[in-house]
Amino acid sequence: MLYENLNQRKKELGLTTEQLSQLSGVPVGTINKILSGETRSPRYDTLRALEDVLYGAAGIGNPEPDSGRSIYDTAYDRTDSLWAKAGDEAYRNLPDAVREAAAPYVTKRQGEYTVDDYRKLPEDVRAELIDGVLIFLEAPTFTHQELVTELLFEIKLFIRAKKGSCRVLPSPLDVQIDCDDRTIVQPDIALICKEERITRKGIYGAPDFCIEIVSDSSRKRDYGIKVQKYMNADVREYWIVDRKREKIVCYWFEGEDAPEISMYTFRDKVPVRIYDGQLEIDFPGIVQRLWKEE
Repeated sequence: MLYENLNQRKKELGLTTEQLSQLSGVPVGTINKILSGETRSPRYDTLRALEDVLYGAAGIGNPEPDSGRSIYDTAYDRTDSLWAKAGDEAYRNLPDAVREAAAPYVTKRQGEYTVDDYRKLPEDVRAELIDGVLIFLEAPTFTHQELVTELLFEIKLFIRAKKGSCRVLPSPLDVQIDCDDRTIVQPDIALICKEERITRKGIYGAPDFCIEIVSDSSRKRDYGIKVQKYMNADVREYWIVDRKREKIVCYWFEGEDAPEISMYTFRDKVPVRIYDGQLEIDFPGIVQRLWKEE
């Protein structure tokens, strides 16, 4: 079976689904459907991209030393490709007009992608662009979205009660944080007070306050590159809400002592510093309302 061959090869190479997604440019959700057998007849371009990674001539685990070539440069010379083994010859021979009119996701080396490339992705593909690298995002879990909703609700209520002018929005929202053509991030929650930074397509520049809800696939980015990105872009405050570890890491990027880091647990009420502590997020109350997996 097609999906059994792909699963076996992925296991042999020791690749995670997220790594396979980043190398091939195929969204994680699409890969999961193929590997589970849910998608029986994948698009040729999609399968081709996966095979280039899993069966490239150089091999993902054995790149040519000092060759200067990435996996994307590997010639596709497998005459016994998996799609043919799967009996998908009829699909291969369909007229181009009948196939999905979408270009392959991966056309450049990672690090060379631009905002224009990002904006050409299909609408149903969730991704971030960080320093020219396309990162495809998994669909969020129910608890992740519930946390986003709870936090958004408390912040929005406070702004409305104070008749404030700031706006708070959840992902998906394109934030061109560096004001260049190499980075667009998707904070789980972004609060923006500077109207001149709001555009029809999202936010151009730094929000005042960003919150990321940690997932297994985003953990390294949320604790790593995003701290640097948000700080260097003049985001005023950044929270990392880690449900798995039941903690909140709060960064304050203003003042001579910046960055200041405060640590809280889900048993604490956490002050929002851009509002001088007038707004406190009641995490114990939120935890009580969250859906609990049996």
